[in-house]
Amino acid sequence: MVDMFDRKQALDILAGTPVDILSQSYSLLGADLPQATPVRGPEIGTIMVRGKVGGGGAAFNLGEASVTRATVKLATGEVGHSIVLGRDQRKAQIVAHLDALRQRPDWAARIDADIVRPALTFMEDEKLRQAEETEATKVDFFTVARGED
Repeated sequence: MVDMFDRKQALDILAGTPVDILSQSYSLLGADLPQATPVRGPEIGTIMVRGKVGGGGAAFNLGEASVTRATVKLATGEVGHSIVLGRDQRKAQIVAHLDALRQRPDWAARIDADIVRPALTFMEDEKLRQAEETEATKVDFFTVARGED
């Protein structure tokens, strides 16, 4: 298992974490959390979602999805960015703040241990639970020979 996540991995995990889990972990960081000044947003917009049939076909426009982006800056100069799927402005602010904090060596390990790793574990457990739930509803079709030939 990875001791430290790179920036992209951490942002992917944080952006994919449900906001209630993320908020709860974020609030546990304590009162000594360096404050962040908003630089941009949070702003809500849309992106075009593209797809490919079978993974190798020609790309086509599937539709639009709402996204929220935010950029914050710490007093020490680190700038954090976030783009999250959906219209949750609070989540975008939290992810941007955590991204800025992770750029500081004194915060990176703590955020990875206290927020990113538990979020990844939660998402993996949820994915496994959904797979088990889906497997339980699977129907196996088979042919029975009737012998009427």
